[in-house]
Amino acid sequence: MDRNHQSNCKLNKTEKKFLRKQIKARHTLLRHEGIETVSYATQILVVANGGLGNGMSRNQLLPVLEKLGQVDALLMPPNKPYSFVTYKTIEESKKAYATLNGQQIVDDLGQKIILYLNFVEKVQWKELGLQALPPGLKVVEEIISSEDEKLLLESVNWTEDTDHQNFQKSLKHRRVKHFGYEFHYENNNVDKDKPLPGGLPDICDSILEKWLKEGFIRHKPDQLTVNQYEPGHGIPAHIDTHSAFEDEIISLSLGSEIVMDFKHPDGVTVSVMLPRRSLLVMTGESRYLWTHGITPRKFDSVQASKGHRSGIITGDVGDLTLSKRGIRTSFTFRKVRQTPCNCSYPLVCDSQMKEPPPSFPESDKEASQLEQEYVHRVYEEIAGHFSSTRHTPWPHIVEFLKALPSGSLVADIGCGNGKYLGINKELYMIGCDRSQNLVDICRERQFQAFVCDALAVPIRSGSCDACISIAVIHHFATAERRVAALRELVRLLRPGGKALLYVWAMEQEYNNKKSKYLRENRSSQGKKEELNNDPPMHELFVEQMPDMGIQNSASSVPSIHDFQKGRCNSRKVANSKLLIHTNRTSFHSQDLLVPWHLKGNTGKEKPTEPFGPAGTHDPSPVFHRFYHVFCEGELEAACQTLNNVSILQSYYDQGNWCVILQKLLLDAWLHLCSLSSLEAEKEPSR
Repeated sequence: MDRNHQSNCKLNKTEKKFLRKQIKARHTLLRHEGIETVSYATQILVVANGGLGNGMSRNQLLPVLEKLGQVDALLMPPNKPYSFVTYKTIEESKKAYATLNGQQIVDDLGQKIILYLNFVEKVQWKELGLQALPPGLKVVEEIISSEDEKLLLESVNWTEDTDHQNFQKSLKHRRVKHFGYEFHYENNNVDKDKPLPGGLPDICDSILEKWLKEGFIRHKPDQLTVNQYEPGHGIPAHIDTHSAFEDEIISLSLGSEIVMDFKHPDGVTVSVMLPRRSLLVMTGESRYLWTHGITPRKFDSVQASKGHRSGIITGDVGDLTLSKRGIRTSFTFRKVRQTPCNCSYPLVCDSQMKEPPPSFPESDKEASQLEQEYVHRVYEEIAGHFSSTRHTPWPHIVEFLKALPSGSLVADIGCGNGKYLGINKELYMIGCDRSQNLVDICRERQFQAFVCDALAVPIRSGSCDACISIAVIHHFATAERRVAALRELVRLLRPGGKALLYVWAMEQEYNNKKSKYLRENRSSQGKKEELNNDPPMHELFVEQMPDMGIQNSASSVPSIHDFQKGRCNSRKVANSKLLIHTNRTSFHSQDLLVPWHLKGNTGKEKPTEPFGPAGTHDPSPVFHRFYHVFCEGELEAACQTLNNVSILQSYYDQGNWCVILQKLLLDAWLHLCSLSSLEAEKEPSR
């Protein structure tokens, strides 16, 4: 549709809808990538909804574009729902603009997608800086024949009795069998004193001997895990436990190729293609320091050029397309370690840590001690670095504060560096935090703040018009202490006063969209918020943002006891050690320790490490903060244990569960109490 024509005549309903979508595409591209569209014709077009990120492959899009003229280049950035096409002439690009705008095509998933095109002056895309495999990693192509592949796949009997010792029943998204030793996923280890009967399958013996003889491997494994992945399934990023296995870990890919992601602690991510019948060998740094995992999806972004098989998937946006996943079976071989690990990576080595991670608290006293060591002390040490990463206010919190009446008295409980204390100059805001160093930063910025515990805030009851608690309550170690923190917050409110609560969500992928925390890449590491609320890039580039999922407080919400009994799908075992989370990955336990890699010594004293080895002088020490990540409905359930509040809104905001609650007026509270009494009288006696 010609832009001049749009302005010179009255548009019908369909044309207005198209124009809105096209304008939204322009604004989103500018907001997320800094690329501005232009009103005049150029050789370059941005094709919204025509990207790898929403299922459109190069092989599918390129022929459509080539029908309108000679294509000089087609840039398809990885995981983005748009692409850029450069035509030989402006006339050809104008023809494509007029012909394809608003046209419907079918993507690789069979879904119908409408394209929206805009002109751009130029496109510069920064490619990935790292062009080498992680140290100690190699991929050997065609390590076995197709005949051996068939024999190996046929040797695994997936239909045998599930009570068989080799059968793993606990995994939700893939089929698993263990040989030699069973791998226990609840503690990521093996029981070295209980080998499985039968050892490794006989067919593996001759293959392993051949690999030893030819120098592909150094040790003969004694443990095998067989995983079968359907398209769309994956495995979380992880490092195989140091104390469980020797240096060399090898994995044979059968049935289908796959892209595996490797990630360094500093945020560098390398995507590696593992072709069918290839052997992945991890030793040294790639085995001990880098996490490896498979993103759950049905397509992988791969090199389009023929001849490129194994190795890094580069950032060359002119040579990327989609590859449809098939059913893949992996044979992962390891050698069980009989002595403690003495690798060169003590900061992440469970054998070399000064002390093991703490256990889940069994009492209020233990919970308080855990918080003192893994929350209060850590924030005191990292305050300067932490503050340098907390500078961008989250939009919905700003919206809440700016909607409050002028002159309102507002308390920020757990104010950190005071990021929200100066948002609305018409409010009287006061902050408090458990960290003296963070409060000092607030005072340096001329904000009113003081040190206190969120369970005992020295502010008169009923004196605040509003309160906010942002990313605080998830640091309390038991359900009782989290409810106590909520109760203390409500105590500060006057009747009719409101509170806004944010906690970290267990569900970092919600409604099929990853949170910013999972999508964060190396370029923004250490500069963006850990819990960031930037608008997400949706699968369909120009569709409307979903609403915030506001629920009425009368809706059905599980009780807090449901969550204490393990209603959420996570691992929690009595007397178990708290798991150490791998940053920028999905959560697999609600109660965990999240690492903080300190950059620069900004504290008052030299920091020490909770798990650091004795004598270590690492320039980038690692601290661990305790978190309880909340499941869907858990925050509302905790709020509903309070008898004098109503939940006005509850929503999910980029990896956080959020609630706005209101303290009831006395008349309303008494009315609810009387209704509850009437309901109780109606209950039949038991």
